[in-house]
Amino acid sequence: MALTDQTCPTDVALNTDLYELTMAQGYWESGMAKGEGCFNVFFRDAPFNGGYAIACGMGQVADLVENFVYDDEAIKYLASVPAPGGGALFKPEFLEYLRNFRMHVDVWGIPEGEIVFAREPMLRVQGPIIDCQLIETALLNLVNFQTLVATKTSRVVHAAEGHPVSDFGLRRAQGPDGGLAVARASYIGGASSTSNVLAGKIYGIPVFGTHAHSWVMSFPTELDAFRAFAASSPKNCVLLLDTYDVREGIKHAITVAKEMEERGERLAAVRIDSGDLARLSKMAREAFDEAGLPYVKISASNDLDEYTIQSLFAQGAPIDSFGVGTKLATCDPQPSLGGVYKLSATRETPDVPWEPVIKLSEQAYKRTIPGVQHIRRYYDEAGVPVGDMIVDDSVDTGDKDSMVDVLDELTSYDLSEATSREMLVKLVEDGHRVGEPESLEAAKARCREAVMHLDPATKRFLNPQYYPVGLERGLARLRNELALLEAKGSGRRLVQ
Repeated sequence: MALTDQTCPTDVALNTDLYELTMAQGYWESGMAKGEGCFNVFFRDAPFNGGYAIACGMGQVADLVENFVYDDEAIKYLASVPAPGGGALFKPEFLEYLRNFRMHVDVWGIPEGEIVFAREPMLRVQGPIIDCQLIETALLNLVNFQTLVATKTSRVVHAAEGHPVSDFGLRRAQGPDGGLAVARASYIGGASSTSNVLAGKIYGIPVFGTHAHSWVMSFPTELDAFRAFAASSPKNCVLLLDTYDVREGIKHAITVAKEMEERGERLAAVRIDSGDLARLSKMAREAFDEAGLPYVKISASNDLDEYTIQSLFAQGAPIDSFGVGTKLATCDPQPSLGGVYKLSATRETPDVPWEPVIKLSEQAYKRTIPGVQHIRRYYDEAGVPVGDMIVDDSVDTGDKDSMVDVLDELTSYDLSEATSREMLVKLVEDGHRVGEPESLEAAKARCREAVMHLDPATKRFLNPQYYPVGLERGLARLRNELALLEAKGSGRRLVQ
């Protein structure tokens, strides 16, 4: 999304870390341009100390791949980049290769709005290794933040217990593009609307907003301000009560509501943006009910998150809707998802079998999973997911319903009593979109359905129950064999 004349849509190819381009040049010079790689996008821990995440950003992957080109301006810029040791960083012949470059990757992904768990691939990218390498940073930039926002929103919506939640976070988001990403991802995650008008135009998300404290302060009295707003926006009248004193604000809102009734209109709601929201909302509800205005809704804002909303309902606060801004847009208290992009298999040409590869580490926690992976999700009779199995069909042992925990080799799961379905769907083939783009409404509905069927113990905020993610037994064995082989070759001692 370009907001100035300094950028254009094709700049996605330069929206990358420099080392992706230096590696691509190295592959090209090493004669590996025909070599292929298989990479997986995953995160190691669920965000917010929770039990799950909401996959998001996948709906824009095909656009990213199809627009990934180097135009004349991009080539000109890359030619000007100096090498630290002197001269140009990129060779003219490599830049000519990029000038004619088009993506030829295949991409599989978990559909937007679906639940995803730690360690399993959200996306699988395979194709020419140069292509796979060049798209890494842009792909992670796309799905990491949106998955984080969608997950945060899902938690907030869960706490709101069916009451509408609106995204109010644009002014606190990380720049214009961040604000658009927040609006898009929060809508998929369950928000009913956004304050971001541009997001409404681009994505078709319902927009919502009324007035701020400055409106009230611009008039001689609060009552004058309320009357003027009711006259200006009778079909969108929500009055902000806390510019001066909430008690007086309630009285003035009741006066205006009665005047609106005389004109055949209705005050939609009042909003409280500061103070003890539980106490003040109870005060407002009682006053409006006593005044014969039970239809006037009460909305709350002011640095809300899932924990605050949960606390408000625990105190019996009669709040009908929520505007959630800063802590949603910034994903407080976790600023990033930590999704990674790791190579899991290679082959010299497309007509030979894949060779699984593994990355070791001084921390066993960072040891990767080899192979061309996909996911089978298992469900009980009630449709509740009970476990996800990571599978590589080339090493399937035939024991399709038993898996070894992804982190604990001594723990296994028998899933023979459950039914299963494949989770990764093909999004891109040979650099082109597969099928028609999915609507945000479809992704939003998928998220609602998926969260509804998730075990409440996995959804709880405090110490959620661990959701089983494991490796098919043949893949678990392959992982151990490769780890031991690589450790032996490097002279390391690998403790099993």
